[in-house]
Amino acid sequence: MSLTDVAGIEVGHWTDRTARTGCTVVVLPSPNVTAIDIRGAAPGSRETALLGHGMKVLEANAIVLAGGSAYGLASADGVMVELEAAGRGHDTPLGVVPIVPAAVIYDLGVGDPSVRPTAEAGALAFRAATDGPVEMGRVGVGCGATTGKWRGFEHAVASGIFAASASLGDVTVAELVVVNAVGDVDPDFDAPPPSFREQADLTNTTLAVIATDASVDRSDLARLCIRAHDAFAASIYPVHTRYDGDAVFAVSCGDKQVDLDQLGEVVFSVTRRAILAARPR
Repeated sequence: MSLTDVAGIEVGHWTDRTARTGCTVVVLPSPNVTAIDIRGAAPGSRETALLGHGMKVLEANAIVLAGGSAYGLASADGVMVELEAAGRGHDTPLGVVPIVPAAVIYDLGVGDPSVRPTAEAGALAFRAATDGPVEMGRVGVGCGATTGKWRGFEHAVASGIFAASASLGDVTVAELVVVNAVGDVDPDFDAPPPSFREQADLTNTTLAVIATDASVDRSDLARLCIRAHDAFAASIYPVHTRYDGDAVFAVSCGDKQVDLDQLGEVVFSVTRRAILAARPR
């Protein structure tokens, strides 16, 4: 199971296992429609305002997920250079401008905080992108991901980046999720609410990319993002806190017809399965 189960999508990683950080690039086919929904209160992001309702540009050329906190947003620069060289981007009178939304996780407390994904790292991840099976776990943006930090960082559990996919008739839905939450995955909801330790311990954020080959406009993609966030809440506790930057990207890159209500339930299921793959082993 991989995001590349949706035809035309490619995924590549750059990983620094010594510094325990990395980035992941999702290269999108054209045409597509891309949307986002951000629910965490501490996001690190780039070009996400462009994905809102009523904005002029509907299509993204790639999505970057990176470690390194806001420093990691630099990795999108390298992806832009690669796309420009390939002649891909939004057409303007003076040439193409690649559209590369990005979002980051905070992993600086895990490895070497002086090492973050750079423009070169983003370019290397782009060049590594493939439409074949994608390595999952502690790789790319998931290299330094952890969960369960509300008790204090000494209780953090190694996590990573995970995927799931499903079919709805002839429609494919696939998802990629990096789980770096403050909260626990597959929690005991009957347990007492957590008592947050020091804010400095809360290195965090869960990011997802949903893709489908169904024809879905931006407004309905936004509803799919919300359904994915519902799955976040059913799988992680606590979630969407003041210390999380939780965000969901959704991409439609096909023309197949689908019942949108059923599609939303498939998105919920696929999101939950991808997150639960991060359970401690």
